[in-house]
Amino acid sequence: MNQKVVVVGQGYVGLPVAMRAVEVGYDVVGIDLDVRRVEQLRENVSYVDDISHETLTAANESGRYLPTTDYADVHDFDIAVITVPTPLRDSLPDLSFIERSTESLAAHLRPGATVILESTTYPGTTEELVVPILERLSGLNGETDFFVGYSPERIDPGNKTWGFVETPKVVSGTNAESLQRVQSFYDALVKTTVPVSSPKEAELTKLLENTFRHVNIALVNELAIFAHKLGVNVWESIDAASTKPFGFMKFTPGPGVGGHCLPVDPSYLSWQVRRKLGQNFRFVELANDVNDHMPDYVVQRLMVLLNAQGKALNGANVLLVGLAYKKNTGDIRESPSLRLIELLREYGANLTAVDDRVEDHQWPAGLTKVSLDDATIDSSDVALLITDHDDMPLELLESGLLPVLDTKNRLTGTTVERL
Repeated sequence: MNQKVVVVGQGYVGLPVAMRAVEVGYDVVGIDLDVRRVEQLRENVSYVDDISHETLTAANESGRYLPTTDYADVHDFDIAVITVPTPLRDSLPDLSFIERSTESLAAHLRPGATVILESTTYPGTTEELVVPILERLSGLNGETDFFVGYSPERIDPGNKTWGFVETPKVVSGTNAESLQRVQSFYDALVKTTVPVSSPKEAELTKLLENTFRHVNIALVNELAIFAHKLGVNVWESIDAASTKPFGFMKFTPGPGVGGHCLPVDPSYLSWQVRRKLGQNFRFVELANDVNDHMPDYVVQRLMVLLNAQGKALNGANVLLVGLAYKKNTGDIRESPSLRLIELLREYGANLTAVDDRVEDHQWPAGLTKVSLDDATIDSSDVALLITDHDDMPLELLESGLLPVLDTKNRLTGTTVERL
């Protein structure tokens, strides 16, 4: 193939793109400014759940994968894919990672090259931010000299059915030829591509997907609160409703939302509507309010559970089971567990936690890491199941006398109370 692909960002989104590009024959440069990450990649150690050490080893041994922190290695690239984070800072979109990545690529941009943005952002970013930076710093014309597109990432960590290759990829370009270049690239990587008319539609597609989930999770979260007060088993009702073969999609309650998408993406859309139109996106703002306060509700339920045992939360030994935002992954970004830790500490609880999937350098500061065993259970006053990884011996929480608040409807037993 002899084409050089640069993937900026070697995390949960970028590394799968890089590995697949190597697999189909591209020469790939994986840029990441985290020196520790790059060292791990060079040593065939994967920190992304969906990429095995064996896959990484094969990529390195092929001679067609170069993990690096140095943008000098991207010279003469044919295709560049930007997969950097777009977090919220003080509730406002932070595009600084996109800006810096685009500036660094612009220094090496040559006629005929293609630049693709995958990072989640508001409609208009590709054409109003990325293209002007590339033109200004390269001296080239985005209409005639190079190609630009947007393709929203759809990575679902831990999903064994719909991986990167199997999930349809939405593609777009700033003009017809850019779309052709972008679609041709992804046609080589995934089974199905879905072209849309411009980057704005593709950018909105990503925000729509996650806003849909965010709003529906907020619905069942609030329903769970009221159902508990009404003495109704909301989990049973959800399961029953799920038997309807049309007109219903199953969503389940939880301790809050987490990850790099749900807590962030809808706010990008709400911010853009307010900025451009001067109006409030009420559904998003209501969903934010409900989901943001689920950790507070969980703590209240934990207090009630302890009170029933004649104990206070202040001074209680609370065991947190699972910290990642999603089961069977080690991703702790924006996890509701972080807010729960903060709240429980404010109330004076003594905290220990179990989650072998979370890497040590991501482990919350000052939180004692323990194993889920009889000794840990015996030394705890109450347990809070936050993330139900399949490889945890959760049955230990079902057979003893320890009170447990289960936010995932995973456990049974006389001492288990469900969210």
